[in-house]
Amino acid sequence: MHLHLAYPTVLAALLFCVGLYGVLARRNAILVLMSVELMLNAVNLNLVAFDVWLRDSLHAGQALTLFTIAIAAAEIGIGLAIVLAVYRNRGSSAVDDLRDTAEGPDEGPDDPDGTDEQAAPAQKAEATA
Repeated sequence: MHLHLAYPTVLAALLFCVGLYGVLARRNAILVLMSVELMLNAVNLNLVAFDVWLRDSLHAGQALTLFTIAIAAAEIGIGLAIVLAVYRNRGSSAVDDLRDTAEGPDEGPDDPDGTDEQAAPAQKAEATA
C-alpha cells in the first residue's frame, strides 16, 4: 500500500491556516495558545507523512515529531502559567490589554510615571490656596 502524500499535506496546510488565523484574529490569550498548538500539530503531521513517504530507515521525521511534542508541552505549560499570572494581576486575558505589561491601568505610553505635566501646575496652585 502506497501513501498518497497529497492527503496529509493538504490536511496539514488546512490545520496550519486555521492556526494562523487563530493567532492573528483572536484576542483571548488562551485561544492564541491553542492556535499555536494547531500550527505545531500541522508541522508534526507533515514530519510523519514525509518520513513515511521517504521510507527513512532512521525515522528522523518521527524523532523530530517527538521533540516537537515535548517542546509543545513545555510551551503550553509555561504559556498557561504566564496567562494565569497576568489574569490574576489584570483581571483579563485579552491580548490587546497585554501590549506593555510594565504600564499600569492608568498610565499611557506618553506618561510613564502616571503624572500629567499639564495638570501639575493646577494641582500646585490648589495646594497653595
